[in-house]
Amino acid sequence: MTGHQIIRIVLGGVLILALVIIGSAMTFVVNPGHRGVEVTLGKVSPVFKPEGFGIKMPFITRVEPILIRQQTKQMVADCYSSDLQQIKMDVGVLYRIPEASAVRIYRDYQGDAFETLVKPRVAEAIKEITALRTAETIVQKREEVKRLTLDIARTKVGEALVLEDIVLTDINLSKVLEHAIEAKMVQQQEAARARFTKQQTEVEANTAVIKAKGEAESINLRGKALRENPSILQLEIVDRWDGVTPLVVGANASGSEMILPLGNIQGVAPSANP
Repeated sequence: MTGHQIIRIVLGGVLILALVIIGSAMTFVVNPGHRGVEVTLGKVSPVFKPEGFGIKMPFITRVEPILIRQQTKQMVADCYSSDLQQIKMDVGVLYRIPEASAVRIYRDYQGDAFETLVKPRVAEAIKEITALRTAETIVQKREEVKRLTLDIARTKVGEALVLEDIVLTDINLSKVLEHAIEAKMVQQQEAARARFTKQQTEVEANTAVIKAKGEAESINLRGKALRENPSILQLEIVDRWDGVTPLVVGANASGSEMILPLGNIQGVAPSANP
């Protein structure tokens, strides 16, 4: 192999390598769930690149990926309640970047929208809400605090981002304050139990009074009826008779009071003579 042939082989390999490098520098791929932001010599293109394969100017242009899927980030918010109690909240923030905002987020917030846009606004919203409520109220009405915080944070963020939700994963109070709130809740439960017991006792007493009044009225009406019509007693005796001849009859018994003659009594034979 001559020297000219070796030189041509080397030059051919260099040319192929250069073409491969240039070819790779001219192409880009935007992965699913992302949008590409084209930057040429420091200038940002106003139009984002969609998912898939594309061609760009080699060496002077790059395509930066921006995630548009929903993201979840954690943060800690330090705030004070209206009664000057320090509270630390562990907050989960769910948000996403609309594809129309991909270029703006990259240009205005260096591509990290959470640290520069979302986190400060959410922390500010939490401080505004907690400053108007006592520590006890914040703990008891966590859902209300979350809802109001989300509304205020959405207003502060604007349309650049979509805040999907905020989750208050934990509310940390001082140990002294936690014990005080717990003791107060126990007292409230005991007071509620006492009120229920008192109400139940009053209902039972009222029921007994009503029942006694009803029985008294029934006795009065029955006595009045017997006084006005004594034959009612005779009728009841007949109605309640079980068919067994009574063994003893009052001395003044007559009529229905006699019911039937005594007849034979077990173990005593009837007399033959009257």
